[in-house]
Amino acid sequence: QVQLVESGGGLVQAGGSLRLSCAATGRTVSTMAWFRQAPGKEREFVAAIRRGNSIHADSVKGRFTISRRSADNTVYLQMNSLKPEDTAVYYCAADDRMIWGLIQIATHYDYWGQGTQVTVSS
Repeated sequence: QVQLVESGGGLVQAGGSLRLSCAATGRTVSTMAWFRQAPGKEREFVAAIRRGNSIHADSVKGRFTISRRSADNTVYLQMNSLKPEDTAVYYCAADDRMIWGLIQIATHYDYWGQGTQVTVSS
């Protein structure tokens, strides 16, 4: 069983930066990702990383960067140039059998963290 614990959310002004962390315990998983969900909206893909390859949603490309530290099975999301529309609960997700073509689909992930709130004020 894999447990995911996120940290690093908070309140920031537009244009500011935050770094989210997600520590995975239990065992190593091959794919880790970030999703977010704003009030009244569906959960949406933000970024994912697997074996050194990463992908970012168009809405965050150039502003957000996903990275992973294999030594302690932790994934990070560096968020720069934050906008009010980035406000959401951010969730860490992980899976061991992910197919690259499905990596942006939330329902294909087996493990989820509890979420961390990110609020960007204008």
